[in-house]
Amino acid sequence: MPTMLDVAKRAGVAPSTVSYAINGTRPISEETRQRIFAVMDELGYRPHALARGLASKRSRIIALHFPVSERGLGITELEFITSAADAATENGYNLVVWPSELHDQNKLRQLTQQGLVDGMIVMEVCLKDERIDLLREIDFPFSMIGRCADAEDIGYVDIDFAKTLQDTINYLAELGHKHIAFLNQSQEIFDSGYGPAVRAQAGFEQAVRQTGLEGVTCFCHATPRAGHEVFNDLLGRCPNLTAIVAMNDRAIPGIMQAVADRGWRIPKDLSLVAIISSAHIAEMMMPPLTTADAPTTELGRLGAELLIRQLEEQEKSVAHVLLPCHFVSRGSSGPCYRNA
Repeated sequence: MPTMLDVAKRAGVAPSTVSYAINGTRPISEETRQRIFAVMDELGYRPHALARGLASKRSRIIALHFPVSERGLGITELEFITSAADAATENGYNLVVWPSELHDQNKLRQLTQQGLVDGMIVMEVCLKDERIDLLREIDFPFSMIGRCADAEDIGYVDIDFAKTLQDTINYLAELGHKHIAFLNQSQEIFDSGYGPAVRAQAGFEQAVRQTGLEGVTCFCHATPRAGHEVFNDLLGRCPNLTAIVAMNDRAIPGIMQAVADRGWRIPKDLSLVAIISSAHIAEMMMPPLTTADAPTTELGRLGAELLIRQLEEQEKSVAHVLLPCHFVSRGSSGPCYRNA
């Protein structure tokens, strides 16, 4: 494996000059810099990331804090991580994922002040989020995928929940559905102020009011069994129910099983739409799910780029970007026939 000394000998410079070229800690001529980089490519030399960090006082590593809740990490969540990692790599950074819940804010303070990472992308943001309060307090560079309640001074990218829910309800209304349920995350997640759960429910309630439809909301843990139980409860509360909008991928198989247990068929007897989901999940179901696909690739990429812009320009980026989901009609939704 080639070393920095090998590069220096081949380029005809001192080892310290190779270090300056890599880390930019002292000026050298552009001709010498290019000669050194050409030799590095020729020899296949790759500078050690930690050594570069010691010299430049930057690690060129960013963290994605994605606390794993009761839902765990599924396909949709992994799409966020992959796209953020790709964006980091394209900009000369590496990305590490911190998946643990940080109930002790001192732990987060330690992680950010040890010099291991240059900045943080925060996900699974609550309306009142202690992580955001701490990062503001210590003036540590960060961006959000999602947003807290008071985000005017922070760069974030998020889903446009109001437009996504309005588009979904308009679609079902055009198919003749008048009695629609919204299946949210669990009551505990909603009560914690988890941004997507709160904003999606508000978007659903506003959309059914504007269209004059009957809407009912319910909370559900992220398991098939919970989905099965909640569906039967919903029919008890709303016997005329003909469509469900679900923001809970892991509960959907249970809903579909409960529909089959009644001898019903999807979409003849019940239309089912999954929001903030992904095409990968939709195509694994039978019938394939109609979805409002989350713009995971764009959100992950933009979240990383907002942070990197701060780090490169040494100023806080306060861009605010809202992206609607991409609606795709598939086999799980159709015209309303029951109680028409």
